[in-house]
Amino acid sequence: MQQQSAVLDHEALQTLENICIPPCPAILTMLMQEMRADEPDFPKISKLICSDASLAAAMLQTVNSPFYGIPNKATSVQQAIALLGLRNVAQLATSLMLRSAFPDCDSELMEEYWASSSTIARISAVLAKKFKGVNRDEAYTFALFRDCGMLAMMDSYTDYVPVFAGAETPGGIDITSLEHERHQMNHAQVGYNLAKMWLLPEGLCQSVLWHHDYAVLRDGPSDIPAASVRHIALALVAEWIFVRHGMAEESPEWRKGGAFAREVLKLGDDDMEPLLKEVEQCPGVF
Repeated sequence: MQQQSAVLDHEALQTLENICIPPCPAILTMLMQEMRADEPDFPKISKLICSDASLAAAMLQTVNSPFYGIPNKATSVQQAIALLGLRNVAQLATSLMLRSAFPDCDSELMEEYWASSSTIARISAVLAKKFKGVNRDEAYTFALFRDCGMLAMMDSYTDYVPVFAGAETPGGIDITSLEHERHQMNHAQVGYNLAKMWLLPEGLCQSVLWHHDYAVLRDGPSDIPAASVRHIALALVAEWIFVRHGMAEESPEWRKGGAFAREVLKLGDDDMEPLLKEVEQCPGVF
């Protein structure tokens, strides 16, 4: 496997410059600044979200979905903020704006990307409560951003073919190695740079960068936060559940990283099917 690095050489930097990474939307920058203030101004945050009609509508639709299970439907952004809290609102706004940041991607590929990544993110959020040291909101955001580099590469290369959850790579080669062979760059490095530009916490950025490097993660380098390792393991379990539910077969990526995920989360082989059945019973996940 091609080992990742946050520090890119000159050739890699030139390659990255040719990839269309959308800048962090101005409204998201202002939201993050206000939410991280010592005393956040809730009316100002609500006003910022409402200034983008599509963001406000998507936020209300998402908040009122079965996944959140809120008994009384939110009828305003201010109510949504009160019901969910600032951290959830920040994560939700970021994910919604990521979806609108790539309008020119192939529509079928885009829909397939969101169908898998958003479901895997919901599964990760459901699973997070079962494992010590895993934050539900961060688990959701990481799973959603885990493969965001694919969006940028789809937007930049007409011959880029993403490998989604459940798909095999030619000859079983590691996806990052395959991407390096074809484009001198891979979606994990691109995603890391996108996550940094979009002001995600450094731990989540590190998770995006390392999420295919199981051998490196197993060795436990000191510069990879322990929480990042757990997020990666949890998302891999969520991907296994997503693939088993939809295709009744094992995820190809699980064959490469399943032992790592089970070791990190202390899961036995007999624990997997009960987890699948438990998630399948949760409303609004699939």
